[in-house]
Amino acid sequence: MINDDVNVTSFLKAWSNGDEQAGNDLAPLVYEELRRIAGRLFRSERQGHTLQPTALVHEAFARLVDADVDWQDRAHFYAIAARNMRRLLIDYAEKRNALKRGGNDIRVTLDESSTPASEADVMLLDLETALNALSAQDPRKAQLIEFQYFGGLTTEEMSVAVGSSVSTIGRELRFARAWLKDYLQNNV
Repeated sequence: MINDDVNVTSFLKAWSNGDEQAGNDLAPLVYEELRRIAGRLFRSERQGHTLQPTALVHEAFARLVDADVDWQDRAHFYAIAARNMRRLLIDYAEKRNALKRGGNDIRVTLDESSTPASEADVMLLDLETALNALSAQDPRKAQLIEFQYFGGLTTEEMSVAVGSSVSTIGRELRFARAWLKDYLQNNV
């Protein structure tokens, strides 16, 4: 795992400096992790969903290829990938919602245990509304939720990405989850 982290970081830095081959070499190193993240997002979805995890990964990676980003490290890459996946899922849910109000929203869970179809499941568009409200009050906490739930980053990876201790990240995540649950219960 450490070698993969070093390889991912070195390929990202080379890619940032214009080495297209580094981007090609990077793809197989990050694909499985991106696929795992996407799969987790679809765990509570119905069978035969028209948007599939593989398509989400490919579209997110295509956006990353076109992005002008000064890649820092593996955690930074997955944080940006999480943001892209979130945006793609929101766009998809909004398009589907326009066709049929709420019938095909993507469900996500705010439970740390990530059990499918739990009571903590919320509609993606409702979560987007809540995250935007949280972001207006505390952008960093909204970003941490995005990193965790859309990117699958661990507290250790988030710690590196934002430059805070693991205990601070844990405390901020607990606050953010509680804030989101309260917001969703009272406003959506």
